[in-house]
Amino acid sequence: MAEAAAPAPFQVSERAVARVREILAREANPELQLRISVSGGGCSGFQYGFDLDADHQPDDVAVERAGVRVVIDGMSLLYMAGAELDYVEDLTGSYFAIKNPNAASSCGCGNSFAI
Repeated sequence: MAEAAAPAPFQVSERAVARVREILAREANPELQLRISVSGGGCSGFQYGFDLDADHQPDDVAVERAGVRVVIDGMSLLYMAGAELDYVEDLTGSYFAIKNPNAASSCGCGNSFAI
């Protein structure tokens, strides 16, 4: 009997994959990946950070989907376990959004949150 694969520690939506692929296509470095981080600050206590990064850290947790790699460091993952990265286009603009089940509240722009 084959064992089921463990669920990914975070999810990446199809829209986010498509947008990250567009961004990476403009870069000349095939090693780049999207790095998500959590740091103190923002209007709600913690804030998300998004960077293109070619470095691989020992505590990185990666999710690959359709050839796109998204990484989160181990400390940030403590705040984001089970979250989903999405890409939103609406009347307020276009942006990456995190649907985080660990956040007790978030600011109006969605870039910061509280636990």
